[in-house]
Amino acid sequence: MNDIQIILGSNNMLNAVQVTATTRSRYINKFNPVRTEILTSKELMKAACCNLSESFETNPSVDVSYSDAVSGSKQIQLLGLAGIYSQLTVENMPGPRGLATAYGLLFIPGPWIENIQLSKGTGSVVNGFESIAGQINIELKKPHNSEHLYANGYVNSQGKTDLNLTMAKQVGARWHTGLLIHNASFYNQMDFNKDGFRDQPNGNLFTLMNRWYYENHQGLEAQIGVKYLSDRKTGGATGFNAKDKLTTERYGVVIENDRYEIFGKLGYVFPNKKYRSIGLQVSAFEHNQDAYFGITPYIAKQYNFYSNLIYQDILFNSKHVFKTGLSLTSDEYKERFRLQPFNRNETAAGGFFEYAFTPNEKFTLVAGLRADKNNLYGWAVTPRLNVRFEPITGTTIRISGGRGQRTANIFAENMATLASSRIIEIVAPENGKAYGLDAEVSWNKGISIDQQLKLFGRTASVGIDFYRNDFVNQVVVDMEDARKLRFYNLDGKSYSNSLQVEFNMSPIKNLETRWAYRWFDVKTTYGNSLLQKPLTAVHRAFVNVGYEYKSWKFDYTVNFTGSKRLPSTESNPEMYRFRDESPSYVTMNAQVSKMIIPKYGFEIYVGGENLGNFLQRRAIIAADQPFSEYFDASMIWGPLQERMFYAGFRFKLN
Repeated sequence: MNDIQIILGSNNMLNAVQVTATTRSRYINKFNPVRTEILTSKELMKAACCNLSESFETNPSVDVSYSDAVSGSKQIQLLGLAGIYSQLTVENMPGPRGLATAYGLLFIPGPWIENIQLSKGTGSVVNGFESIAGQINIELKKPHNSEHLYANGYVNSQGKTDLNLTMAKQVGARWHTGLLIHNASFYNQMDFNKDGFRDQPNGNLFTLMNRWYYENHQGLEAQIGVKYLSDRKTGGATGFNAKDKLTTERYGVVIENDRYEIFGKLGYVFPNKKYRSIGLQVSAFEHNQDAYFGITPYIAKQYNFYSNLIYQDILFNSKHVFKTGLSLTSDEYKERFRLQPFNRNETAAGGFFEYAFTPNEKFTLVAGLRADKNNLYGWAVTPRLNVRFEPITGTTIRISGGRGQRTANIFAENMATLASSRIIEIVAPENGKAYGLDAEVSWNKGISIDQQLKLFGRTASVGIDFYRNDFVNQVVVDMEDARKLRFYNLDGKSYSNSLQVEFNMSPIKNLETRWAYRWFDVKTTYGNSLLQKPLTAVHRAFVNVGYEYKSWKFDYTVNFTGSKRLPSTESNPEMYRFRDESPSYVTMNAQVSKMIIPKYGFEIYVGGENLGNFLQRRAIIAADQPFSEYFDASMIWGPLQERMFYAGFRFKLN
């Protein structure tokens, strides 16, 4: 953003002054001490965005891929680390977590999203202690400022359909209500690589949310909402059906999720002292999951309660702002894997204090500290620091550092590996801990530089960021033995280095280009060896071009993914081995949209994904012997679906 200086002269008279500006579809919040990338609804419309996982297709910072060849679950990577190390929140309250980790990206419909706030590093202590790699906060459409009616329909060449409907209405002078509906279906049994297995599961996902918003126009605001989700998936062999469940007749995967949520917010801004406020966030959910991988059952339930009380005020003057409060997170897990129970109750209660010093627009310092008592792991102290300064106009430098801690849910977070015949071992478990393993603890340090430029008389920007993450302890997921999947506490080093360079420019009016390169150095000690993390590319590159012409919009994205180290399969017979590394590959996506009736926001769009038709042809080891000891569908390094085309429409009534 550039500063604008307007000088008014008393001797000059103008008939009119017209000031115009355009908002970028994606931008960095210049004044936030935490480097926060905002993805607006305009950015989300550059792709089909049926769900949250597809919302990052035009973003260079987040990688999204299938985690296995049969269940349809997707995973993200941020700073080279798995998505479990990124705190996913919905309107700054806990998003899909725990049992929902594997499918949480699919559970948030894209058309419901107002914007996405993506930050790297540890972030603020106000939102808890679990953020290690970063935070992804999703802002959904609000009943008091969204369209009265919004509809989105989608169908692709493989037979998947998607329908979304959001409605908002004012009720009386102080109330607004919103209803959001999403339904996605897919029933074609696609097998592009001809291995006898569906490349993605069939089934239906339905989710519904109703929320209410209250404002008395005297400083008091309140929200309350309920949400229901039903997800049914069937995958595996192309001929698998319900009667084959838990038999060796055909290998099948059945996953059923039911989720019930309720949430509420209450906030008060003191009318005569706008800088002073108090707020309460409360949520609860019940998640039921029944999953079967071949003859391996995984049945689980989770009950969660969360509350966060936040008080904000100033010290002396508005240059010194603080937030303080208390929070509570309680989870009850009832899991049964291969008939063995894994039950636990985990509660973390604590308090926090965060101080922000802003002497001028050029400098901001935010220092936070929280202390939490976990009934399984005792006390944890979480310090965090974020500093932003602008030494010269247009140059913004940020430095961050802090601690993060989380509890690993080894089965829910590694469901992809359950689609195999590996023997699962939990090494040296201790009583009184989650699965007998220690909590994961990490320190994250980072620096970023954002530079605004002028090229060809137009605005451009360059961004460079580097983050290093060091684990004090990590629950290591060891797949280096082709016959076993081992979980154990880290004994040695585990770290990640992440470097990203990004260049944005608009060479001509209405044309936006985005170029990025990322380098990851992610290593963990497996046994006695420090090895590169498997299935993580060291090199990645990204190009996105977007152009608007009158009522037309064109978008084109190219992703380069470098080679990845694969877990060893040397102990398998030669016919059931993979190479040590995957090949590099390029994928391309494109979309064209046309506004038909501007008055009603009626727009149609067509697009394609994986236009180069690159495919991981061999996705499953021992696909011909799915109940043998060699079967493994978790070694996914590339796309599983061939070239796909889609079409859809958007309609809104304000």
